[in-house]
Amino acid sequence: MDRTWFAAAAVVLVFLGAASARADWQVGATPHTVRLMREDPPPASAAVELAAARNEWRGFQVFVRSDAALEGVTVEPADLRGPDGAVIRAADAVLYREHQMEIKAGTSRNDAFRPGWYPDPLIPFRHPLTGKPLGGARLTAVPFSLPAGETHGFWVDLYVPPDARAGVCRGTYRVTAAGGKAADVPVTLAVWNFALPATPTMKTALGSPAERLRGYHGGRAKAGKEQQPADWAAVDEQCARMLADHRINASPPQGALAIQPLPDGSFSMPAEKVAALRDFIDRYHVNAVMVPNVKSVVKDPEGEGAKLRAYLAAWDRVAAEVNRTDVVFYIYLIDEPNDQAAYEFVRRWGKPVRDARSAVKVMVVEQTKTQDPAWGDLYGAVDIWCPLFPLFDRETAAARQAAGETIWTYTALCQRQPTPWWHIDWPLLNYRVPAWISWRYRIRGLLYWGGMSHWSGVEDPWTDPWTYGRPRTPGAKGTVYNGEGTLAYPGRAAGYDGIAASLRLKALRDSIEDYEYLSILERSGRAAEAEKVVLPLAASWFEWGKDPALYDKARAALAELILKPAAGR
Repeated sequence: MDRTWFAAAAVVLVFLGAASARADWQVGATPHTVRLMREDPPPASAAVELAAARNEWRGFQVFVRSDAALEGVTVEPADLRGPDGAVIRAADAVLYREHQMEIKAGTSRNDAFRPGWYPDPLIPFRHPLTGKPLGGARLTAVPFSLPAGETHGFWVDLYVPPDARAGVCRGTYRVTAAGGKAADVPVTLAVWNFALPATPTMKTALGSPAERLRGYHGGRAKAGKEQQPADWAAVDEQCARMLADHRINASPPQGALAIQPLPDGSFSMPAEKVAALRDFIDRYHVNAVMVPNVKSVVKDPEGEGAKLRAYLAAWDRVAAEVNRTDVVFYIYLIDEPNDQAAYEFVRRWGKPVRDARSAVKVMVVEQTKTQDPAWGDLYGAVDIWCPLFPLFDRETAAARQAAGETIWTYTALCQRQPTPWWHIDWPLLNYRVPAWISWRYRIRGLLYWGGMSHWSGVEDPWTDPWTYGRPRTPGAKGTVYNGEGTLAYPGRAAGYDGIAASLRLKALRDSIEDYEYLSILERSGRAAEAEKVVLPLAASWFEWGKDPALYDKARAALAELILKPAAGR
């Protein structure tokens, strides 16, 4: 037989063998804000290209799929090395496996919902505080048993330290499995020659997951389902550290904000508590502190005006002694005043606080445009306005900002307006978009309810996403809100006491870091240049770019502006 035939056959066999190898072992990676479900194919390429400033976290995802079931799947980190000895150490990388939960019913009004297995909770490879390997828990990150015909993901967090050298670092992560299987994930990280500030610019008030954990574990212990954590101080520290690493404000521990009444009618915080508060603020880079509401001390703001002013004066002294100019102290006066009586309440309490000219600001979760003119307005009673995403009113907000007041924003239950709602079954990009839109309107803060950990409505938040809207009566109908009030998960299922992060929390961290790029340009007098990058992507709360890759491209454009000297300077 002709040798040419044998040669051709050999080529075909080699090709088929290579194709078969590709078919039974697929590894892909991406740095973009996307969520892949079980049926989705991994990205075509395993190579990852990242860029970050100093003092910034940057994450990427690695996805694995196989025609046959695989045992022992894991991801092995590597040093990323650059010029002049620059290195981003493998030992400092934080790795997670993306745990999936089945969602059969979509969140209310999510017309694009598709049922399936959604990744969201992140199981860490190592203990968040000690760095020791985790294992033996109900849920284990690695080694992972990969089912046949399913896509599963891993999250990798890289931190660029403040003293990192600028330049490009490269290394190769590796995905391995039993039987000697291995696939390389080439990683390139460009370190830009500027740093994000230690204390974030965007204010956040997302509640206290540590306090939520006390209620969660306490309730389960009372029901005989589990024991309380043995070391609550370690739980507090783990929660605060996780929030700080995501540029979110941690809440001071119980008793840290206690003001004592004195015999002469004044109030005071002991010097040691002031020092402890300052240390907490510095350690966890806090930029906003919610102080105990004046209503806890004063019952009648008119009849007890002197007492009210004395209480605020004590906080003025605390603020002066803490001496951190980027920290705002505020009271959360009332939640969503939605009738005339609530408006009268805000005026009755807010105006006396403002008239005292205290360092303590009055926050009200309300839009700047009066709901009903018959109720009157709240102008002169509010320092910090916090409208719901779709209720932001540009004209009245600008007027309040011109008057020296501040705008924050928040999200809650899904309404009909197509704003970037926060639920597990909405696109992951919904958690990254809000900071871009916020900066576009000079909104300075972000609020969310539930302490990120509203788990009381479900038996197991790792498997049941219906955290809000579930009826108390079994069998009754309810409105589904998947993941409402949550951005974290109880860590005990993963082998430790504390909280576990989520994909949504990672996207929110990216959002807050994006806001920092914009703020750096704003502080340098180059807001107009930044707006040219932002406006095509984040026009309003009802219109924003849906392609995750565009945000990374825009972020790179912002970095280029930061690194480029301003014209005429």
